Amino acid sequence: MQEFGPFVSPYGLKNHGIQNFGMAFWNFPTPALYEQAVRRGEATLAHGGALVTRTGHHTGRSPNDKFVVDEPESRDSVWWGNVNRPMTEAQFDGLHRRMLAYLQGRDIFIQDCFAVADPELRFPIRVITETAWHNLFARNMFFWASREDIKTFKPEFTVIQAPRFHAEPETDGTRSGVFIVIHFAKRLVLIGGTSYAGEIKKSIFSILNYMLPAKGILPMHCSANQGPNGETAIFFGLSGTGKTTLSADSSRTLIGDDEHGWGPKGVFNFEHGCYAKVINLSAQAEPEIYATTRRFGTILENVMMHMDERRLDLDDGSLTENTRASYPLSHIPNASPSGVGGHPKNIVMLTCDAFGVMPPVSKLTPEQAMYHFLSGYTAKLAGTEAGVKEPQDVFSTCFGAPFLPRKPTVYADLLGKKMAEHKATCWLVNTGWSGGGVGVGARIKIAHTRAMVNAILDGKLDGVPMTKDPNFGVMVPQSCPDVPAEILSARNTWKDKAAYDATARDLTRRFAKNFQQFEDQVDEKVRAIAIRPAD
Repeated sequence: MQEFGPFVSPYGLKNHGIQNFGMAFWNFPTPALYEQAVRRGEATLAHGGALVTRTGHHTGRSPNDKFVVDEPESRDSVWWGNVNRPMTEAQFDGLHRRMLAYLQGRDIFIQDCFAVADPELRFPIRVITETAWHNLFARNMFFWASREDIKTFKPEFTVIQAPRFHAEPETDGTRSGVFIVIHFAKRLVLIGGTSYAGEIKKSIFSILNYMLPAKGILPMHCSANQGPNGETAIFFGLSGTGKTTLSADSSRTLIGDDEHGWGPKGVFNFEHGCYAKVINLSAQAEPEIYATTRRFGTILENVMMHMDERRLDLDDGSLTENTRASYPLSHIPNASPSGVGGHPKNIVMLTCDAFGVMPPVSKLTPEQAMYHFLSGYTAKLAGTEAGVKEPQDVFSTCFGAPFLPRKPTVYADLLGKKMAEHKATCWLVNTGWSGGGVGVGARIKIAHTRAMVNAILDGKLDGVPMTKDPNFGVMVPQSCPDVPAEILSARNTWKDKAAYDATARDLTRRFAKNFQQFEDQVDEKVRAIAIRPAD
């Protein structure tokens, strides 16, 4: 056993039961991890300096392979069901022992870092991986521990990730060889059977979603940025709805693109990096993110490259539509150096309506904000999750159900309290289809969506005449700068108005059916504005 690295922690591997390993690489910097990844055949260098990797069979998250250990400390707090499937302590212990045995004789990489940008709340984590590029992913996504930090570093949670180690379903109670298991009492996450790096970051997000509400802090699956005058805006939405794209606006300061907390002092980023979808990325529409794909330090997952010249082809989705770039926030010129902002003035809830019947922009009452937060309607876009080939409508509560260990009303109640306390205004923006659903209409132009969002943040929709949508009850602006007035009414964009009416009624039924699970858990004011089918 040999241990190398600029910062070897006194809190050693024996604290995790890891022994008889080959070589342990502690807290290697980015260039050294590059060297290791290329030398070991894990990745290839692209023109411009990005590291190109492949994740094999699993090119997206595996939500059906996620488990939470059923143990006394957390049992009564966990939202058990399809999102949080239970694993017994005995099954976990058996899986853990075999995983530790698997790591014996193998080289491993350790990255000590922090989640949470707020210095008063920073959360120490340790990520142990069997590959260099996954360790670089952790280094990109979280805040590095300094030499001084390492002297006393002790992780609150540890992630052990070994893609080549697989579970045994009959023994471990898993669905397949893939597993992502959280043990809250042992402060431990085990990941195996998949090389998709997003499982690492989403596990940390799930942990913070469990830990922070007890402190009165709202964890959010959202992006956040600040305007020139310091006003903060947050953007809720699932992958593919435009969180990353719309928050990376060169005229505003980016706080973060995916995961944040809303605490006593305002909004703060959970991460120090971005994990952006890059399929069909263009320098014209998304220049800041596009530039990161040509920079040293960026990891490109499943992005196609012409090997003769090492040139990237961001339009090639032959491996997956879920091509990804992981890069430190410093790659974005307008990124906030602190990762913190004030209390949000505007909240934008992004949805990608595959049916093409929701208005492209609308204003919500506080009760409607809580309703749509609990509903979390959007479309599951092809490639975001393993096995998804066509766009599907989906209701993902709090715009992030796969990452919620606690009951959804815990988060919705916190949102309502925060909005009331800080007088935040909420908007619903549809980045999906117009003029018909998928296969009939067309996706709303990103230029128009940007114009709507800019109008919201600049206050240009304040005082604009609005019309109540008859199906969804939201208030729709009659005009918006730089947006054709005729597209603001979803019904007007359809040639077949009867088809629109039938499709809208169908979607309202879906909303109503989904919300039945929350009817007896929410305030009467929220129940009163719930979407009901017209017939």
